[in-house]
Amino acid sequence: MHRIRITLAAAVAALSLAQPALAADKIALVVKSLGNGFFDAARQGAQEAAKELGGLEIIYAGPAKPTAEGQVEIVNALIAQRVKAIAISANDPDALVPVLKKARQRGIHVLSFDAMVRQDGRQLHLAPSSTPLIGAKLAALALEAAPGGGEVAVLSATAQATNQNGWIAALKSTLATPPYAKHKLVSVVYGDDQTDKSYREAQGLLKSHPNLKVIVAPTTVGIAAAARAVQDERRVGQVFVTGLGLPSEMLGHVRGGAVKSFAIWNPVDLGYAVIQLANGLVKGTVKGMAGETVSLGRIGKTTLDAGLEAAMAEPYTFNASNVDKFSKVY
Repeated sequence: MHRIRITLAAAVAALSLAQPALAADKIALVVKSLGNGFFDAARQGAQEAAKELGGLEIIYAGPAKPTAEGQVEIVNALIAQRVKAIAISANDPDALVPVLKKARQRGIHVLSFDAMVRQDGRQLHLAPSSTPLIGAKLAALALEAAPGGGEVAVLSATAQATNQNGWIAALKSTLATPPYAKHKLVSVVYGDDQTDKSYREAQGLLKSHPNLKVIVAPTTVGIAAAARAVQDERRVGQVFVTGLGLPSEMLGHVRGGAVKSFAIWNPVDLGYAVIQLANGLVKGTVKGMAGETVSLGRIGKTTLDAGLEAAMAEPYTFNASNVDKFSKVY
């Protein structure tokens, strides 16, 4: 009888070893479009957070072009996969709400980052920085590009991009203050975060405004395209490009003289931070309540405001003194 018990115990142990390990929680990082260097860097940060936290599988997804329709299809597929959470940078703040509500009804946690989803479509939003700080930074960069003043134009992403629209509004407000009395905003155009279209829009600005001094592009795709247009049109030294860009993509343009300075937050940190928040929602350590202070892991802590929004950090300025160093990172 004793020998039978040993045999049964051994069989149970062998059976338990044969069972698959507990499945990792799946968290999806849905970006505006694939092939964008900013979001590729965010993916790296997301993977770093997953490794640090353990028990997570990151699903990285995005449409070929930055459309809401493409993101809706992706979210529907993620619902079918029964992911635990979806962190999304929205191409449209409103069009995604119905499908994200559907995800939440299925028990999936939803948060937006970078570009916001309307509040009723998500639990919280993580901005890379605050809108007032970004608007002030963009104005300061324009002043640095053209200290004597002159015409300023904006090359943005899509007309529906809530983050860019907010930053542009803050830029306009800052340009209306006394230190910028000599700077005049003459046009806002949209390149839809597509390289070719952004390039053509920048060319259009150069032709339509012969006295243009500065192009401000609050998008990594737009700033690189605008700098290339200035170089190709042989307007280096006459028109300067600035805005939000990646050091790795802007190094040549700084060296070439089309760009004096630009700024960006660390997209690696942004991807890392949003996965920390998503995991907190999944584990229940983040409640998603106004006034709640939440952990962003190695980044530190931030507090959710009345709109359930939080900011990660302020943009950091890059120029000839530091762009080479950071271009090796992202």
